[in-house]
Amino acid sequence: MVRAKVGIIGGSGLYSVKGMSEVEEIRVTTPFGEPSDAITLGNLEGMRVAFLPRHGRGHRISPSELPARANIYALKSLGVERIISISAVGSLREEIEPLHFIVPDQIIDRTRGRIGTFFTDGIVGHIAFAQPFCPVLSQVLYEAATMEGVRVHQGGTYIAIEGPAFSTRAESQLYRSWNADIIGMTASPEARLAREAEMCYAALAFVTDYDCWHPEYSSVTTGMILSNLKKSVDASRRILRRAIPLIGQERDCDCATALENAIATSPDRISDRAKKDLYLIMGKYIGRNGDVS
Repeated sequence: MVRAKVGIIGGSGLYSVKGMSEVEEIRVTTPFGEPSDAITLGNLEGMRVAFLPRHGRGHRISPSELPARANIYALKSLGVERIISISAVGSLREEIEPLHFIVPDQIIDRTRGRIGTFFTDGIVGHIAFAQPFCPVLSQVLYEAATMEGVRVHQGGTYIAIEGPAFSTRAESQLYRSWNADIIGMTASPEARLAREAEMCYAALAFVTDYDCWHPEYSSVTTGMILSNLKKSVDASRRILRRAIPLIGQERDCDCATALENAIATSPDRISDRAKKDLYLIMGKYIGRNGDVS
C-alpha cells in the first residue's frame, strides 16, 4: 500500500517539517535494521509525504553510523518514489557563500567502510551512476529555491567525506584542486542506494561555512555551523513547501528503471533469503522464486 510518494530526509538542524496535516508517526522494520528514527507521514501542500530525520531526533547518529540502507528501504516500503535530501555543507568556492543554497549534480565519494549497496551476499548489481542526482527532481528544487528568493546555485560537485571530523587544510585544498564545490558527509551512500532502489534522489544543500581553506575565515567549528544552521533551516522548510506542488505525478527520468539489465547474478544463484529481503528492490525483475520477470 502506498503511504507516501515523496520522502524527505532532514539533515542537521531539520528534525521536523512544519505545516503537515493529518500527521501520523510510524516505525518501520527492515531487513537492514531500524531506520534512523520513526517516520512522520502527513499531507504537505496537497501531497502525502514521509519525513525521516537522518541523524535521529536530537542528532544522535554520527555520519559514519547512519543506517543508510534501512533508511532508503523503509521509505521505499512506504511507496516513496522521490527523495528530497536536505543537508548542511561546507563551501569550497569563494562564490558559494555561507547561507547560500546549492543543488548539486555530481558526487565524489571519499567515505570509507560504509556499505553502499543493497547487493551483497551473493548478488551483484551494476547500476549506471553517471548522473548521481535525479536531474528532474533537482530542477524542481532549484526552481523552488529561486521562487523563494534565496541565493541558490544550480549544479556543482559534492565531495562526501567520512567524518565526523572536518577536513584538514591540506585535504580541503586537495578537494578544491579536484574542482569540488561543496563538502559534506551524507550524500553517499544515500544517492547510490536510492538509485539501486529505483528512486529519484536530489539534494538541497545549504552552506554553513567555508570549510578550512579560506584564508580570511577561521577554520570551521561546530559553533559556526550551528549558528548558520538556524538561519538556513527555516528557508529550507519554505523551499520544501514551494517544491512539493511542482513535482509531477509521473516520472519521466531514468531513475525508475535503473535496475533494468543491471543484475548480473543468475537468478538460480540467488538465495531464497536474498530473494525475500530484496523483493521490494528487485522483485519486478526477479520474482520470489528466481523467475526472470
